[in-house]
Amino acid sequence: MQPTHTSADRGRAALGPALELVHTGAAPTRSALTSALGVTRATAGAVTCELEALNLITVDSRPAGGTRGRPSHRLAVDPSGPVVLAAQIHADGFTVALATLGGALGPHRDFPLPVPASPERVLHAVVTEAAALIAADPRRCVGLGLAVPTPVALPDRTAVAAMYLDWPSGTPVGDLLEQQVAAAGLSVAVDVANDANLAALAEHRHGAGRGSRHLLYITSGHRGVGGALVVEGKLHTGSAGLALEVGQLTVDPDGRLCPCGNRGCLDVEADPPALLAAAGREVDPARPLLDQTRDVLADAAAGDARARGAVEHVTDRLGLGIAGVINILNPDRVVLGAFHSALLVAAPDRLARVVAERSYWGRSGQIPIAPAVLERSELAGAAELAWAPVLADPLGVLGG
Repeated sequence: MQPTHTSADRGRAALGPALELVHTGAAPTRSALTSALGVTRATAGAVTCELEALNLITVDSRPAGGTRGRPSHRLAVDPSGPVVLAAQIHADGFTVALATLGGALGPHRDFPLPVPASPERVLHAVVTEAAALIAADPRRCVGLGLAVPTPVALPDRTAVAAMYLDWPSGTPVGDLLEQQVAAAGLSVAVDVANDANLAALAEHRHGAGRGSRHLLYITSGHRGVGGALVVEGKLHTGSAGLALEVGQLTVDPDGRLCPCGNRGCLDVEADPPALLAAAGREVDPARPLLDQTRDVLADAAAGDARARGAVEHVTDRLGLGIAGVINILNPDRVVLGAFHSALLVAAPDRLARVVAERSYWGRSGQIPIAPAVLERSELAGAAELAWAPVLADPLGVLGG
């Protein structure tokens, strides 16, 4: 005998998809939600009422401007509703911020890594600052997402190669984070993932990747180069969460030595230290790396020949890497993180030319390369990770 599904079951099953549509801005009105879900107006009304009762969205009965026919209620994220804690670890420190639905980050706080920067000490510091931020806000915190600069193997959530943190391979980041959260007395769901993957997800939902079906994201934070692919709204993570390690592509066999042991990897040929090295400048440990790269870019724009040559050199290496990935994946859009976006602005024609010359699909001229638009894509992606359980089952997480 086939199980019967009541209207209440169908309504609950629609809560998550409905919330995601509002969360991503795809359903600004109840009529848009009704159409996107393929349900009746009555079901859409019941779903929005349930989400409003959970303090996740607001429903405004005033008709949306410019509507034709029967007026439709306006839907928006409830700014007084639950929040999540987004955290990001990078080679020079870590960042924490609260985030609401809709992809909105609150004020972020940056902190240096503890010394020594062992996994336990770093995660303890992250959770300590996260707990302080949560305690200072009256809203209910329902999750904590952490972005880390290392591949994260699934399902064990272990760091495979945290080269820029000098953590042992196989560090159980997920378990250690849960232990620190429990020790701090926090009662929130916890998850951890690779920073590039999370940045790609955030840009796809809220940024430059919206509307793309096959989004290739390339990024560099403080050191190294990461990549990710979002297909039909879902991250392509491979069999164990380790897909799209673009940083290990060789773009110059005689190039810089990579921490992985090879030479000329994209990781060390197209990141901030590579730009400084090409410009003949030493890394100043007392200053943020990205500030130092902005100096090079500014000098290049002002006509400094050595700085201009460095920009062109790193842009060429980046273009070679992008072209190689395009040949394999055939994305419909490429989005670049902050550092590479700055290179795109500094040498837009050069990057496009290298990609076109080195990739079959690039020569067709049909794959746009765009800068990321979110201020902190990795941190925004950590928030997306924390929201995942709520988007999957709002009533189960918040309503009991």
